[in-house]
Order: sequence, then C-alpha cells, then structure tokens
Amino acid sequence: MASRDHSPFQVLVSCILSLRTQDKTTTAASERLFSLASTPPGIAALPVRTIQDAIYPVGFYKVKAKRIRDISGVIVKKYGGTVPDSIEELLKLKGVGRKTANLVVTTGWNKPGICVDTHVHRITNRWGYVSTKTPEQTEFALRAGLPKKYWKEINGLLVAFGQGICKPISPWCSKCVLEGFCIRAGVTRSR
Repeated sequence: MASRDHSPFQVLVSCILSLRTQDKTTTAASERLFSLASTPPGIAALPVRTIQDAIYPVGFYKVKAKRIRDISGVIVKKYGGTVPDSIEELLKLKGVGRKTANLVVTTGWNKPGICVDTHVHRITNRWGYVSTKTPEQTEFALRAGLPKKYWKEINGLLVAFGQGICKPISPWCSKCVLEGFCIRAGVTRSR
C-alpha cells in the first residue's frame, strides 16, 4: 500500500523529472503538472506540448514530457492504471532505471529497497563497506550485506552526509565522526 503522502505514480513522475534537475525546479514542475493531472489516465490524455509547458524548465523537458506520457499510457494499458510495485516490473518501463524503481518501491509503496545514487555509491566505497565500480553493483552489494531494516533509510542519510561532510572532492574528514573507521578509499585531498 502506498503512503498517504506519496502516491507511487507521483513518486515515479517526480523522479523522472528530477534527473539532472535541481530539487527546487523539480518540485515546482511536479506541482504544475499534477495540478493538470495526477493519475496515469489523466497524464496519458494530455498532449505532450501541455506536459512540456507544465514541466519547463526541468532539464531535457521535451524528452521527459514524452516519456512521462508514454509511461502513463503503458501503466494504463498493461497495469490497469496502477504503478507496478516490484522493481522487476518497473524496470520494464522505458527510461526507468534501478534508482528510480527502488525509489518508487520504497517511497511510493513503502516496501524495502535500496536507492543508490552518486552519494551512496561514493560513500559506501570510500568507507570500504563495499568495493564496487557502478551504482548497480553497489546496490547488490548492499542488499547482500546491509540488514534489510536499514535499506530504506540509507539513501536519505547518505545524501545529506554526502552533501555536507563527505563531499566528492575534498571531503571534510576532520569534521566526520567516522574518521577513525573510514579507509578513505579514493580520497587524495581532504579538509
């Protein structure tokens, strides 16, 4: 069952909009679009140009508008208007990758999943918790080693940590409470 605050469809659309776009811009675009239509049948019925106008200025807004409408149509036709609740089915939707699928499952459906973005990938490798080359490898390594009760939380915790302390370049190791435990893999310069 979806949480009261985040319908799986709205999570899916917002996640698609968020790729290569700042959070503030994504939020405003999502609100404009959802004021026009907030369900798969509603979005599928909108002209692509209307979706483009609603989501501008998100990055790649023309491509995203078509993709959102196409995905909405597939959800209506193939899934009876309900967003799939499994990663495997979500990955069948064109343009939906593992990060988006995990986000829909965890935030929209309140099920376990691990959203691996650049922060989760970088930080868990930097700590030495995993030793992987890609976010997908990191997801599977975390699924194998991280207790399931932490799966949903790790992304939010590490995104904030990665933006404030464990930055990609010149992290604030001197301010980090984990400094004594971290192997600092890949860190050549820190503060």
